[in-house]
Amino acid sequence: MSFESLGLAPALLRALSEHGHAAPTPIQSSAIPLALEGHDLLAGAQTGTGKTAAFALPLLQKLGVEAQPAQRNAVRRPRALILAPTRELAAQVHDSLRAYGRHLRVQTCAVFGGVGMGGQVMSLRRNLDIVVATPGRLIDHMDRRNVDLSCIDTLVLDEADRMLDMGFMPALRKILSALPKQRQTLLFSATFAPEVKQLAAQFMRAPRELQMAQPNAVAVGVSHRVHPVDADRKRDLLLHVLAADSRR
Repeated sequence: MSFESLGLAPALLRALSEHGHAAPTPIQSSAIPLALEGHDLLAGAQTGTGKTAAFALPLLQKLGVEAQPAQRNAVRRPRALILAPTRELAAQVHDSLRAYGRHLRVQTCAVFGGVGMGGQVMSLRRNLDIVVATPGRLIDHMDRRNVDLSCIDTLVLDEADRMLDMGFMPALRKILSALPKQRQTLLFSATFAPEVKQLAAQFMRAPRELQMAQPNAVAVGVSHRVHPVDADRKRDLLLHVLAADSRR
């Protein structure tokens, strides 16, 4: 299967080619057509499987290719919200959106904790299409009325199981309750724990379900090694292993 066969626009295919992506991964092949058709999606996919592109590409197509000229040219409120559990993942998703959408006129911003809010406020007040955020920092901006979520028609929950493990359920409920009810929701999670299923049942509409890996399976390209060691020698062993890897 090729990216062309998934129905992606030439501008996205060009960006994928420029980044050396020759063929879609299994999660991309399964998720992209369903997302392009407008279905809610409950997808089981681990880090390292290409899941970011699985939701970023159809989202960019929807906002940058299929949007009407009036939607692109008028003063724009964000139409898509991507929630991620950590600032590192939010920054990574934001970078991927910019890379895949380099030939499209789609404006994105990322908001997360650990940095000042001033620059984020300025970004949120510009014409925007996509906001990538961590739940806690987004609520900070919502409480200060720095962000308008009234036009969100696509929501992505990335690594939903991690967000729940980190105690973000109350924050997620508050955010999701503030969004328009008529929207497309894409939920990606490494596992379908009962809490994830409960979240999907409350906030999604007849989602299509994909499971690309068995629970606790290792993502392709990731290897595990075990080194039995006494507790007081863990640090020395770690330094030794890191030094050995750096010489390879």
